Amino acid sequence: MPPTRHPIAPVSEIPPGSRKIVQIGHRSIGVFNVAGEFYAIRNQCPHQGAPLCRGTLSGTMLPAGAKEYVYGLEGRVLRCPWHSWEFDVTTGQMIFVPEPMRVKTYEVAVEPPELERYEVAVEEDIVVLII
Repeated sequence: MPPTRHPIAPVSEIPPGSRKIVQIGHRSIGVFNVAGEFYAIRNQCPHQGAPLCRGTLSGTMLPAGAKEYVYGLEGRVLRCPWHSWEFDVTTGQMIFVPEPMRVKTYEVAVEPPELERYEVAVEEDIVVLII
């Protein structure tokens, strides 16, 4: 069975750095615009079921050498609003945990809008719109 497509919003409605939370059937899903690319993850933290997509979106400190501080992944790190667990919205992978957990991710595509089409015919030099 082919996947079902669910139109979410015009691209302009989810500018870079923002998100839109939608309900698709029984699933709550967050759609994120990270620097012009769109990603979608389940709006449920695997730890205790918090509404994950309502958390803070930022970056995080990356592993580095002694006395080095490297900040990265800007706009990709989603922090759970209940217990601050961090997940990469582009992969669903938990950040910096020995036994990694992940959040379900979903495929996102940007498509041109569906245009309503009408059949047109010419009958004896009269243009006829067929609806």
